[in-house]
Amino acid sequence: MGIVMTSRRPARDAARFKALLLAASLLGGATAASAQEADKAAEVDAVVVTGKRLSEASVAIGTDRATATVSITREALLSAPAGITGLKMLESLPGFNVQANDALGMYEFGNSVSVRAFNFQQIGFLLDNIPMGRSDQFGGSPIYRYVDNENLLRVTASSGAGDVALPSYASLGPIVDYFTQAPSQEAGGAISQTFGSDDLRRTFLRLEMGKVGPLSGYVSGSWIKGDLWRGPGTIDRKHYEGKLKYDLPNGGDVTFQTVHNDYFDYDSPSITKAQYAGTAGDLFGRKGRYFAYLGVPPTSVPFGTAITIPTASLPEAVAGVPYSNAGYAQYYKFAINKRKDHLYGLTLNTPLGESLDLTTTAYYEDKGGYGVSPEAYATSLASHNAQRLIVPGLFAPKGIQYGLSGVDGIRQGVTAKLAWHVGFNKIEAGLWLENDDYHRTQNRYNVEGGNPDGAPLFNERVHAQRDYKSLRETKQFFLKDTLTLMDSKLKLELGFKATDIDYKISGYRNPNDYINRRRPMLKDNWKDSFLPQVGGVYSLTGRDQVFASYSENMALPRGADDIFSAASPTVAGPDPETSTNWELGYRANHKTFNASVVVYQTEFKNRLQSFAALVPGGGGITETFFQNVGAVRAKGVEFSGQWKPEFLAGKAYFNANVSYNSAKFQDDVLNYRASTTAAATTLAIAGKKVPDFPDWVVQGGLTVEPFDGLLMNVSARHLESRFTNFINSEKVGGYTIVNAYIDIGDGFAAGPFSQIKARVNIDNLLDKDYLGTISTTVNTAASFRSAPPRTVQFTISADF
Repeated sequence: MGIVMTSRRPARDAARFKALLLAASLLGGATAASAQEADKAAEVDAVVVTGKRLSEASVAIGTDRATATVSITREALLSAPAGITGLKMLESLPGFNVQANDALGMYEFGNSVSVRAFNFQQIGFLLDNIPMGRSDQFGGSPIYRYVDNENLLRVTASSGAGDVALPSYASLGPIVDYFTQAPSQEAGGAISQTFGSDDLRRTFLRLEMGKVGPLSGYVSGSWIKGDLWRGPGTIDRKHYEGKLKYDLPNGGDVTFQTVHNDYFDYDSPSITKAQYAGTAGDLFGRKGRYFAYLGVPPTSVPFGTAITIPTASLPEAVAGVPYSNAGYAQYYKFAINKRKDHLYGLTLNTPLGESLDLTTTAYYEDKGGYGVSPEAYATSLASHNAQRLIVPGLFAPKGIQYGLSGVDGIRQGVTAKLAWHVGFNKIEAGLWLENDDYHRTQNRYNVEGGNPDGAPLFNERVHAQRDYKSLRETKQFFLKDTLTLMDSKLKLELGFKATDIDYKISGYRNPNDYINRRRPMLKDNWKDSFLPQVGGVYSLTGRDQVFASYSENMALPRGADDIFSAASPTVAGPDPETSTNWELGYRANHKTFNASVVVYQTEFKNRLQSFAALVPGGGGITETFFQNVGAVRAKGVEFSGQWKPEFLAGKAYFNANVSYNSAKFQDDVLNYRASTTAAATTLAIAGKKVPDFPDWVVQGGLTVEPFDGLLMNVSARHLESRFTNFINSEKVGGYTIVNAYIDIGDGFAAGPFSQIKARVNIDNLLDKDYLGTISTTVNTAASFRSAPPRTVQFTISADF
């Protein structure tokens, strides 16, 4: 069976591009600074506010950028708890609401990010020019698998309008760029050992080969082991990175880099507010922040037996089937994640003449892994009976079922960019091509005796869930002109990108495909040939700038595989999500402080949500699938700044981020059905706040350097309350978290070690108990992940 779906969004008129070129030509007639004058102006007062945790304004507040761009510096990265993921570090940036299941952000399904109008899957991520694609935990390339903080130079984030030159099909505006360090010129290395709460152990080692002729390079490894803070189970991560750099005689270079990540952990459950409060009537008496899966399976007792100790025994739900009670699904050994990821990149930077430069990167990613989840006897029996006369080789269920989901795939691509310096123009053009080939399987298997502690029987499949392949073929082109005018006081950026995404999925997408004896092939295409971005930055003085930008974006529909797996093959694919972003800002770079403030308005259309509706052409049949729920508009203000007051004699400095964000739905949802059997109604959400988007996020920190060799920092982060569903009928309270760290030994050397330091990090210093990550819903109670308690780490590190 083959079904082809075509794009429903035509390309914009090319006249808009002509208008941009005309504007560039008219502006080019003004008196322009030479390239040499521009370079000289860029050197003025690059560094003003200094300190061991402060850095160049160009990095901290995005000096000379036409968009709101801020960075996490290497100093800040190395002050964070050892092993913290690059994603969780984003919580230190203005506007980013980051939630995590644990202090390091290690548990993949416990992470969430929102900024302005967007969430984690609508943000673009890059690593050294390599686009990371989609961020799905199943089959995607989430950034936290690919970086160790010790190897990062900086993390640069644009919260609303990422540079048009940066390749991404996920971004609706926000872009986060991770840059790793270049290899050292000298041989040596670094080593650190961390001990922490919940029996955490982490070792990091980097070895530098130094400069040998034109070649330099390093290899590194980190090893993490620990216990889950909530319930039984462990975390085990082995991570390796390497980089080789070859300097070319013409001033360019070739860099090869690779990342290998091997990760295993056990899950912890999401819980409702009722479960958290202990009012849900839990079978096992669980409640509060430590609500977890069971470390020991209950004992099975015969059908009809009166139970007096529910945490020790469960009665048979079906007479004669010892482990038929659904409560056995709460055993922790049926909640497992395993991932292996390998990434290779080869980058060429080279001048092609006095005014022409080429940068090109080829990359290859190989991924694989699996997840384990339980299925209760009654559910498995119903699915087995629906397939047993259709799918050969099935076995009847014996009790609890072992659900195994396998993932594997290859992602490969190339980016290329040419930059041409001519007069007052810097003209850039680039191309990105990528194939993302993904395979997913899911089956339910018996375990020995149906016992939760029994070994899985992979030769006894009870029923089949899915076995499909999906392919994304992306083509993206950009063209950009940066004009430097008015004696280098004015910089204008005029550009656009064109995106074309072909999508295909084939195979058994869901159990109904098996039952209906079909293996459909579904195709879709999303493209836009003109997505403009214009911006400008004007220097009022040598230390003060104003900037503004406008951009349009289009993204691959979030969770495309889930979208095309959830419905009948006759359901039309969704329109792409699109956005417009406006920004206006001011930044200052003065002797004792630097700061940036920006006001913005962001709107994105075609937000997707899963709910029941009539299947087009289905003769009145309803089904649950992803549909458009209209537009979202966000507007707000973001501030970021650093201050080192003179009256404290350089011994202390402050940093702060404050953001106000109002994100609301713009449309009601017509013909909404809560289930396939419910009557159609209008879901009134226009004007409602988007769930999991707090109005206010405020952060502040104080760093004290009383004398050389000692540095102390305390910081606080406050989030206001958040709604948890579309109709705003449930809310979770706000919270304030206090963190602290102490660095000892900066500048201390001994023996072969050029630098020996010790650091203590304390997260959630006041042990605040709150609900963090939200699994949002349409109009029902949501589920949450409780946040971790006070966490302490001790790290000793040395350079050699």
